[in-house]
Amino acid sequence: MLRMNEPVRTEELRVSDVERRVVQDRLHRAVGAGQLDLHEFDERVQAVWAARTRGELDHVTRDLPEPPAAPPPPRRAPRHRVFSDTGGGTAMRVLTTVWASIVAVNVVVWLLVSLGNGGPVYPWFIWLAPSGAVLAVLYGTGIGRPR
Repeated sequence: MLRMNEPVRTEELRVSDVERRVVQDRLHRAVGAGQLDLHEFDERVQAVWAARTRGELDHVTRDLPEPPAAPPPPRRAPRHRVFSDTGGGTAMRVLTTVWASIVAVNVVVWLLVSLGNGGPVYPWFIWLAPSGAVLAVLYGTGIGRPR
């Protein structure tokens, strides 16, 4: 029985449901770490919810060391980056820019040669069309495009 003029010791303080849940979560981690079996866990959880003071709660977990830290998540193997979606389709943008630059240079050279000859010459730049078609098919099928 408590006397009104004596201070209350920490282990005699009443506990709340929030404190009980914290101890129950600690017991869950102990089961996950293999420190308790299910029968012990059940007994201790019943004791947690029957506890009235902090001393009774401390008694439930005093023999349990902190569980070991969780192992880091496994690393995923790196993906091949040429046609992956990393960077939002950076590889496809680079390939398309290079192709368009080559076509532009060829068209400008063709125009200059045609003007220098006084009439149009064979449009050799059309031989770049198949590589442009390959880029279009890759883009159309979603390869190298952001998902």
